[in-house]
Amino acid sequence: MNWKIASALGVLSLAAVTTQTNAADLAARPYTKAPPMIAAIYDWSGFYIGANGGYGSSRKCWDQTVGFAPGVAEGCHDATGAVAGGQVGYRWQSSAFVFGLEAQGDWADLYGRNASAVLGVENRTRINAFGLFTGQVGYAWNNALLYVKGGAAVTSDRYRGAGTGGLAGAEFDRADETRWGGAVGVGFEYGFAPNWSVGLEYDHLFMGRHDITLTSNGALTPVGTFSRTDRIGQDVDLITARINYRFGGPLIAKY
Repeated sequence: MNWKIASALGVLSLAAVTTQTNAADLAARPYTKAPPMIAAIYDWSGFYIGANGGYGSSRKCWDQTVGFAPGVAEGCHDATGAVAGGQVGYRWQSSAFVFGLEAQGDWADLYGRNASAVLGVENRTRINAFGLFTGQVGYAWNNALLYVKGGAAVTSDRYRGAGTGGLAGAEFDRADETRWGGAVGVGFEYGFAPNWSVGLEYDHLFMGRHDITLTSNGALTPVGTFSRTDRIGQDVDLITARINYRFGGPLIAKY
C-alpha cells in the first residue's frame, strides 16, 4: 500500500514542476504591439476635367476719342449675368504643396448699358464668352486644397450704340472684339471621393483699355460707315462653383 501512495505523490510532484516551468516560459515571451492604424492621405496629382457655373460682373467705361463728340467721357455701366463652362488641367503634389496648369472656357451673358453723355445715345455691351489659361500653386490638408492662380485671360466682347427718345432701342452702330488680358484668382477645393472634388473660385480679369471703332449697321448711314471711336476700359469679376473628376492619383496609405 505504501508503494502506491509514494507513486501517486511522485506523479503529482512531476505535474506541479511541469506546470510551473510552462508558466515561466509563457511569462518570458515578449509583448507584441498591435499593428498601427493606417491613415489615408488624399493625393491631388493627375489630369482632371470638370464643369463650372456662376456669376460675373464687368465694369465698362466709354470715352470718345474720335467722332461727333471727341473728348467726351460717355459714362460707365456694369455688365452682369451668368457664366457656365468647363475646365481641364493637370496637378502634381509634392509633400503638402500642389502645383497645376489649367485651361478654362465659359459661355457668358454679361450685359449692361448706360445713357451716354452724348445726347440721344445709349451704349450697350455684352461679354459672350471668356477663357482662362493659368498656373496654380496650392497647399493641401489631406483632401482640402487652398490655391492661388494667375495667367492669361481672353474675352469675346460686343459693343452697340442705340438711340433714345423717339429712336429708343434702335441700334445704329456696332463693334465686336476679342480682348486679351491677365487673370488672378483664389479657390478652395474639397475632395469628397477618391476621384471627385467640388470647389469655389474667385477670379479677377484685368482687360485694360482699348480703342474700339464702331461702324454703322445701316440704320442711319450705309453699313460699314465710320461712326465713332471710343476708348473702352473693362475689368471682370467672376465667382464660380466647380466640380472636377480626376484621372489617377489614388489615395496613399501612410503609417
